[in-house]
Amino acid sequence: MISAEPISLSLSLSLSRAVYIPTDTMSAATSEDTPSPSSSKVHILVFPYPAQGHMLPLLDLTHQLSLRELSITILVTPKNLPTLAPLLSAHPSIHTLILPFPPHPKLPPGVENVRDIGNAGNLPIIGALGMLYDPLLRWFQSHPSPPVAILSDFFLGWTLRLAQQLRIPRIAFFSSGSFLASVIDYCWRNVRTVPSLSIVHFPDLPRSPSFKQEHLPSVFRFYRESNPETEFLKDGMLANTSSWGCIFNSFEDLEGQHLDHLRTVMGHPRVFGVGPLSLRGVNDRADRGNPNPDSDTHTLTWLDGCPDGSVLYVCFGSQKLLNKQQMEALASGLQKSGTRFVWVVKAGTIEQVADGYGVVPDGFEKGVAGRGLIIKGWAAQVKILSHRAVGGFLSHCGWNSVLEGIVGGAMILGWPMEADQYVNARILVEDMGVAVRVCEGVDSVPDPAELGRVIAESMSGDSTEKARARVLREKAFEAVGDGGSSSRDFDRLVKELSQL
Repeated sequence: MISAEPISLSLSLSLSRAVYIPTDTMSAATSEDTPSPSSSKVHILVFPYPAQGHMLPLLDLTHQLSLRELSITILVTPKNLPTLAPLLSAHPSIHTLILPFPPHPKLPPGVENVRDIGNAGNLPIIGALGMLYDPLLRWFQSHPSPPVAILSDFFLGWTLRLAQQLRIPRIAFFSSGSFLASVIDYCWRNVRTVPSLSIVHFPDLPRSPSFKQEHLPSVFRFYRESNPETEFLKDGMLANTSSWGCIFNSFEDLEGQHLDHLRTVMGHPRVFGVGPLSLRGVNDRADRGNPNPDSDTHTLTWLDGCPDGSVLYVCFGSQKLLNKQQMEALASGLQKSGTRFVWVVKAGTIEQVADGYGVVPDGFEKGVAGRGLIIKGWAAQVKILSHRAVGGFLSHCGWNSVLEGIVGGAMILGWPMEADQYVNARILVEDMGVAVRVCEGVDSVPDPAELGRVIAESMSGDSTEKARARVLREKAFEAVGDGGSSSRDFDRLVKELSQL
């Protein structure tokens, strides 16, 4: 059974009661008495942001914290509760605080997660969740043994103000890397000048990088001066480096310079690189989100018949749907490359399919039969990338995909489009040398002949990028092993939390 502590925006339910929800149905609740978190344990409130790329790493971190005998309460809205099922099954002692998702004029009724609306929904979702301030404050004030710290996603920076009112620490969790955090922090602190620049220079950051204006993180490019929603966003983002500490899903050998830079910026050592968290999660992380756990059998069997490192895995994340011209160019490039591949195609709506979004060109599958496999919908990405036959990953460079590619030892062929992806591509290509760029831009259409050439060259033989990718994989595993940098930072984090 899942122990839950429900609350409505009107606080009409008693805070001393629990709702127990069967894990198989997530429905049919009955009320029973709820024991308060053990007073002998440090009690932490964990507040994830409702987007898959944000939630899963924080739940993996929560799994590790629970193993260290910390008392955990996780705050979610009702439609996001099923995502917690594997964690709650592994840790029955974890409590859930279920708050109704506040309505917002820019969100369709029933939307509680970014996957339901896309990247453009981040701003209204952040604004809507900010309306939980007052009910959450009252929950704290009424709880017999309230949390002594708030661990919340970096999109929820407004929780610092709540923590300050409660006189407890707030820890910012970044599902992304510390390089991105430094770029975002610089942009927000120079918000009056950065938007007017065509090229933005970051002289104080390691390696003094520069980015085109259109390549800056989307979360910053949302900003419009005097707009209440984006001013709220700005305040929340600036709150992150003013928080008690920051935790990153990253590791020393990938971002050591940037972690050190943030320690200097924040003026204390409470900056923790504890990743890759996919290596520290609950046992079924590889299948999380799979509507049919057996659906990957055919793919893995097909890969078993391929030579080592010969297959290119192609996937652009859970949100991006390629348009008709992009689908045709990518299909042509794959065909011209002569390379084995697995291509994951996101399913579109009826209207999107009618316009050619996510539609594989007619005859393509037949033309590449035997050397190409197309998966429509969900794919077991972690398992596929970890397969010995996969040597490359054509990716949008979202951070979770980046880390899963690194863990799999695959070189990355980058096609950054939006959000944090240009910043991530910079680390992979220029800094680490484990990737090559094949295209960039959310609406860009690659030249099929050039794309095919780059794929063929990248996947043939043992390129420098492939060799470096294998080395970085070993570094990632060492980081989370005994005595590794991420293990040491995690131990340091637990020690700090235990002293609160």
